Amino acid sequence: MRLSADNIAALPSHVARPSYQRTSRGYGIVHFGIGAFHRAHMAWYTDLAMNADQQDWAITGVSLRSPDVAAQLNPQDGLYTLTEKSAAGEATRVIGAVRQVLVAALDREAVTAELAAPETQIVSFTVTEKGYCRAADGSLDPSLAGQDSFYAFVAQGLRLRHDAGLSGLTLLSCDNLAENGRQLQSLMTAYLGIHDPALLPWFETRCTCPSTMVDRIVPATTAQDLAQVAADIGLEDQGAVMTEPFSQWVIEDNFAARRPKWEKHGAELVADVRPYETAKLRMLNGAHSLLAYCGLARGHVFVHEAVADQTLAALVKQLMLDEAAPTIRTAPGQNLRRYAEDLIARFANPALNHRLIQIAMDGSQKIPQRWLETLGENQRAGQSCPAIMAGIDAWICHLQGSNEDKYGPVMDPMAEILKTTLRPVDPEDAVLAIFGPAGLISGNWFSR
Repeated sequence: MRLSADNIAALPSHVARPSYQRTSRGYGIVHFGIGAFHRAHMAWYTDLAMNADQQDWAITGVSLRSPDVAAQLNPQDGLYTLTEKSAAGEATRVIGAVRQVLVAALDREAVTAELAAPETQIVSFTVTEKGYCRAADGSLDPSLAGQDSFYAFVAQGLRLRHDAGLSGLTLLSCDNLAENGRQLQSLMTAYLGIHDPALLPWFETRCTCPSTMVDRIVPATTAQDLAQVAADIGLEDQGAVMTEPFSQWVIEDNFAARRPKWEKHGAELVADVRPYETAKLRMLNGAHSLLAYCGLARGHVFVHEAVADQTLAALVKQLMLDEAAPTIRTAPGQNLRRYAEDLIARFANPALNHRLIQIAMDGSQKIPQRWLETLGENQRAGQSCPAIMAGIDAWICHLQGSNEDKYGPVMDPMAEILKTTLRPVDPEDAVLAIFGPAGLISGNWFSR
């Protein structure tokens, strides 16, 4: 029997559940990209806020392409379990903040209607780096930002809100992009400039795009995880999510209208997110990618296995403390050495089977902000980055198929062109060939 609103009361007593009446709460958020990370992060924070009697913040999830999440959650009335796993044990709770999931390709009118609804205040995004449809220089690529992109849906919703005299929206990016709010604002402005320029003054004055920093490790849920949850709760939960106890969310305090009081449940509202997001991108995400490519090269499967490898642990510490940390302008009270120690401890969590091959996906989209910013700043200071160059060397081998026998084809939007263009070369030459001024992915990231 599937988990649902009808049988939630029958769950074992150790499984926490929503304390609010879900059907009496209105919608307030539309979220694009309702994957496991969103369900373990923003939806979790929102559920905590609703449990504290903050009403009318239920989430409508939107899948831009795959119907999988809709098939997982809609038969369960949007309910799913979140299990925090660590060496100390596990804790499971049912999350009730998500009420429905729409598939954009099948439910276009319904998605637009939700965006245009008077009660909607926030539109949020976890669409990964490639979902922003950027050209090589970071600007909007109109050929990618078609009618199936989130831009088209948001533009239609904003037009309807404008014409109905409704409030603007807060567009809240929760993706791993440097200054994600500013990037989203620039890209959305470019889209409207092409498709609805008359709406631009209203968008610029009535809508906001706060930057955020999000942090929680969320491995892909496995069949074994689903079986374990079913045995634990006595019901089948196809939307189950596994995560770590740690969670961090830093948000620029710049909202167009109402918002949940997330800060009462651990989120941080700040004037400037940049020191936190820079540390996360260059230290956590940079170390994750290093562990992924170098760990796969040394035969490891999971993050905790790779960081237990003393050679890789030393390489990760070198990246974080010697290469990345000196390039970060910290906020008051921000301790990067303690942050690095905490990251190593989180990576070593033996209960969280975070697959290296999952982190290795879409390297061409992730590496610029994870490694190349650090490379560039060190180069300008006359310093080398041997740990990052070791990671790039392992990434090139990954692109050339060194892990295909075990894991299948490389998952990257530029996999074919990179594989056919590159040959095993010096890592510095590869960086120039891919990311240099005349490279496949242009931008003055790195030059001799």
